[in-house]
Amino acid sequence: MQAELRAQIRAEFEAQFDGRVAHEVALKVQQIIEQNRLARHRQFGASSEAGQGWLFNEPELLAGEPPTEGRPEDTPGVPAAPRKSQGARGHRRALPPELPRIELLIDVPEDERRDASGASLVRIGEEVSEQLDIIPMKIRVIRTIRPKYAPAAGDGAPVVAALPASILPRSNFTAGFVAMLLVTKYADGVPLARMGKVLARHGVEVPRQSLARTAIAAAGALQPLANLMRDVLLEGSLIHMDETPVQVLKVPGKAPTSKCYMWVQTGGLPGKPVVMFDYEASRAGSVPLALLDGWHGYLMTDGYAGYEAAVAHHGITHLACMAHARRKFVEAERAAPKGRGGHTAQAQVFFARLYRIEKRVRAAPDSLRLRVRQKLSGQTLDEFHAWLIDLLPKVPPKTKLGEAIAYTLNLWQRLARYIERGDLPIDNNVCERAIRPFVIGRKAWLFADTQAGARASALVYSLIETAKANGREPYAWLLYVLERLPLAKSVDEIEALLPWNVHDQDLAMNLLIREQCA
Repeated sequence: MQAELRAQIRAEFEAQFDGRVAHEVALKVQQIIEQNRLARHRQFGASSEAGQGWLFNEPELLAGEPPTEGRPEDTPGVPAAPRKSQGARGHRRALPPELPRIELLIDVPEDERRDASGASLVRIGEEVSEQLDIIPMKIRVIRTIRPKYAPAAGDGAPVVAALPASILPRSNFTAGFVAMLLVTKYADGVPLARMGKVLARHGVEVPRQSLARTAIAAAGALQPLANLMRDVLLEGSLIHMDETPVQVLKVPGKAPTSKCYMWVQTGGLPGKPVVMFDYEASRAGSVPLALLDGWHGYLMTDGYAGYEAAVAHHGITHLACMAHARRKFVEAERAAPKGRGGHTAQAQVFFARLYRIEKRVRAAPDSLRLRVRQKLSGQTLDEFHAWLIDLLPKVPPKTKLGEAIAYTLNLWQRLARYIERGDLPIDNNVCERAIRPFVIGRKAWLFADTQAGARASALVYSLIETAKANGREPYAWLLYVLERLPLAKSVDEIEALLPWNVHDQDLAMNLLIREQCA
């Protein structure tokens, strides 16, 4: 009997073991298939989420379901979302009125300005057409001549006028050259090697090493502006933060192929938006811990755990990005077989509702936005959370959908925290938009050679992106700063050069004077 019992137990155990193995194998196969679908989509499919019109088509996703009551468009007191004006098809946009105009008069020949009786025709108007013209890069040499004087008789030291203040005193590049160099590389994403080829095409041979040293030296001279910008960033109550890889070849103790990181922070005060880039060789939690030292407020990030040390140490209130949570379900939809994305579609319905509410109250005062969020967004979040909790045990955790559900639930408190106030963001898109120029430029120049170059790049990106965030044209503002910073003798004079303290009229006048001197 005991032998039969042991045999029966052994058979049951083997059956259970085989079942668990089969289940694990099935899950692993499903995971591999999902990864293969995602890889194929990344290679051949659309990479942008913006093109997915179905994301906000809630009626189409819920065909046959009655409209949800309490939506913002049906709520009294909620302003209608502003609609973008659509220009007439087939009509060209007017050219900017601030551009200089050169008039070319093409008149009717005099012998054709008479009617059949020989009387002169009367001018009744004119036909005007405009075309955009570009003059290629104009390169010139500024010769500074300083006469020297000495006594006609007797001994005496010669007298010569002092050189004008320059951003790079010992360089043979002007402020205009430096401004163009920085904007071409950091705003337009043109590598220094290509910039050297452009100059060579115009008859000027400038080694790439000279261009690199000039960019690093200019960044060092512009450091006081970056310091003041960081002060304004840390005065704000909200900071968006993100990080992205950058390859630096010469890092002590690291292989040339290893990853370093560019950390980005956006924030500031009302009317003074700031974008700060910081290069670090590590992605460790010690980096945000140092960057946020002494600051208290709301921190918006993705789900990376490296921010948790700074949040705990500095008493920061942590927000999580709703767009990142939505992206997880987008990946799950892409990995699912066709016609099997019902759960991901339902998740998109909840995201669509939340974002539709935000769109409707985007231009509303913070007090009204808070009331709408508390009522409508709060209700949607409660429904979304209950749906996730109900779905969690029904979905294998290692599938893309299971990962999306777990990611969203793990960050739920941070994701839903934005409805506590009317001025908090729902996602980290502000920071992602600020980091995009760096990511696009990285595709062209691929890597930085040294850490000094990476730090210089971080500083210049900070200046250019902050200028753009404040509505300043990067070249005009950098030229204005590079010409005046050497003359600044106090903190107030340096602060006057910050983007929010410089007006477009000042930049336009500076460019006009420069053109007239040419």
